[in-house]
Amino acid sequence: MELALAVDLGGTKIAGALVDRGGQVGPVSTVPTPAKDGPDVVVRAVRGLLRDVLRGGWPDRPGAADPGTSVRAIGVGTAGVVDVQAGTIVSSTDTFTGWAGTHLGAEVRALTTDLLERPVPVHVQNDVDAHALGESWRGAAAGARSALVVAVGTGIGAGVVLDGTVLRGAHHVAGELGHLPIGGADHLRCPCGRPGHLEALGSGAGMRRHYAWLSGDGSVLDARGVVALATAGDRTARQAVRESAAAVGRGIAAVVTVLDPEVVVVSGGVAEAGPLWWRPMEQALRAELVDVLEDVPVLPGSLGVAAPLLGAAASAWRLVDAA
Repeated sequence: MELALAVDLGGTKIAGALVDRGGQVGPVSTVPTPAKDGPDVVVRAVRGLLRDVLRGGWPDRPGAADPGTSVRAIGVGTAGVVDVQAGTIVSSTDTFTGWAGTHLGAEVRALTTDLLERPVPVHVQNDVDAHALGESWRGAAAGARSALVVAVGTGIGAGVVLDGTVLRGAHHVAGELGHLPIGGADHLRCPCGRPGHLEALGSGAGMRRHYAWLSGDGSVLDARGVVALATAGDRTARQAVRESAAAVGRGIAAVVTVLDPEVVVVSGGVAEAGPLWWRPMEQALRAELVDVLEDVPVLPGSLGVAAPLLGAAASAWRLVDAA
């Protein structure tokens, strides 16, 4: 039995699990992310989570969590722009205090050596890239030679997978769909500080801000609240959802036109809002595509929270096999 430890390190929570070479995911443990407390505290939280994962084991696989023999590598998907070769955070939004410059791979390796009774290789990548790899390995994009995987949640990100490999880019930001300039978002500011980016309008946080701008009501706390109002028939909420979703569709269409992927997968908490969101997103996407691209499959993600864990594990296995 060979296992990888997989970590999904987001701004709200950290998830971890054991994953085998076939892509089976063990019980998932989570802890809150102490994102505002600095990198040292965050890395210690990762260590504590992995300790709990190992102690919990894999109940239907006796001995599967034996740190002396089973775990071969650690894979981490994290928020922020990542230099994958160095395992370092290149840049980050202000969600994480002091996150840029963190040598995450080296720190995780150092702090988990005692747990595993030996050092193991650690692979670090952006969390949406990990999500894209997971959907390409075992999810909605399985079997496709090329895929654009878009995650629409609190923010927006995307991963481009070509023949099982994520496109990273010369500056480690390939797939940063959220920072695509988009029409209709000039009144909103992106978390990167610039107005008019897709994430400013199309993300969950953007949808909430757009509703507040349209209605003058700032009491709605999140996108779920906006969607609930829209579902109940609130016309302004329905407009906010429709315009936010359509912005995502137009952004995806721009990338599809440039890359011509075999399949598009759209996932994340906002994408799970149902037809009220999905229909205007896909209508806007297809309205922008030239005829030869108009039938590109656009599918919902199928793995949910397991996707980034599977992608992180897949990259960890590649690191082991390349050694």
